[in-house]
Amino acid sequence: MRTLERNKQKFYYCQYQYSTTVYDEYGNETGEPRRNYSAPQSMRANISPATGQSNTEQFGNLESYDKVIVTDWMSCPINEQSVLFVDKEPTEDDNNGAPAYDYIVRRVARSLNSISIAIRKVNVQ
Repeated sequence: MRTLERNKQKFYYCQYQYSTTVYDEYGNETGEPRRNYSAPQSMRANISPATGQSNTEQFGNLESYDKVIVTDWMSCPINEQSVLFVDKEPTEDDNNGAPAYDYIVRRVARSLNSISIAIRKVNVQ
């Protein structure tokens, strides 16, 4: 399925790069890794308004997603570790400088002519 240019919406994505260890004020490891991401990159693709019954079977038994992004860019770098800014502009968290994204990628399904990406809304502050 090819996507029409007039149906595409602009959004941003960040690629996962590496994790670092978080230390408390006494120098002890907290046990929580801090995930570091690349700078936000813009992209245009077809984003569904909501999850439909016909989309549920597209990703198998995975039903915990809110929207589907469809693109015909076959070298799209978005994967299951990427984070997205769909409903807002890219911002950073005030506490640690991490991106304050609003969607995460649940599954990526590649076909012969298109890529479908199931995404779920999250609350990152």
